[in-house]
Amino acid sequence: MAIAVSSQTIGPYWHLLRDPTWADMTRFGATGEVIRIEGRITDGAGDLVTDACVEIWQASPPVSDTFDGFGRAGTDAQGRFSIKTIKPGPVPGLGNAQQAPHVAVTILARGLTKGLATRIYFKGDDGHETDPVLNLIEDPARRETLIATQTTPGVWSLDICLQGDTETVFFDV
Repeated sequence: MAIAVSSQTIGPYWHLLRDPTWADMTRFGATGEVIRIEGRITDGAGDLVTDACVEIWQASPPVSDTFDGFGRAGTDAQGRFSIKTIKPGPVPGLGNAQQAPHVAVTILARGLTKGLATRIYFKGDDGHETDPVLNLIEDPARRETLIATQTTPGVWSLDICLQGDTETVFFDV
């Protein structure tokens, strides 16, 4: 008998994607610079992934009664996701290095037996040059697959490609 575990499936919790409150990390009254992180997910053939779960975690601002540091959204018929949060600040890294403001991302979707882990950074942040994780990626063009751009005030966009020539960088965790 096979047992599904969290690293294999979102399982019986898929209905939580239909609850829009999970995509609003400010729902408990968090204060700070409110932003929306959005994007589109495609597969290796360039086809839209319309049934993915996008989870984000962030260490800044710190978890509190008004901010739980976690959000989740499903992709729609156009492969798009959108999560409302507080813009993160830098956090401690390895040794004395600061990590640039970012959110950690996990993608769960059909065909994946384990979630894909990546990050979203924010274009124009000075911390990119010294971020110890971002700088593990030697090719500057590959680093760009993790950098969201501000499309309108308060809205940051990054498309995520699961495979192929424009594949987003994913990390082993």
